[in-house]
Amino acid sequence: MRDNARMNAIPESDLTCPHCGHTQRETMPTDACQFYYECRHCKTLLRPKPGDCCVYCSYGSVKCPPVQLGSCCGGKA
Repeated sequence: MRDNARMNAIPESDLTCPHCGHTQRETMPTDACQFYYECRHCKTLLRPKPGDCCVYCSYGSVKCPPVQLGSCCGGKA
């Protein structure tokens, strides 16, 4: 991935837990998908929904940077 392309990806997403509704702003990895996330409120371990590559694509306000830039590992864009 080119350095200037990374800068075009939105780096933060608001993750909302489907179990308790807590929302937390997180900085996403720019070069990988995140498969697990523990809710800071209820401690539920979130995993991607079927067909999504990561927790940000399933529960975030913004898709992960690899999906944003079209270089994802295999999840839907």
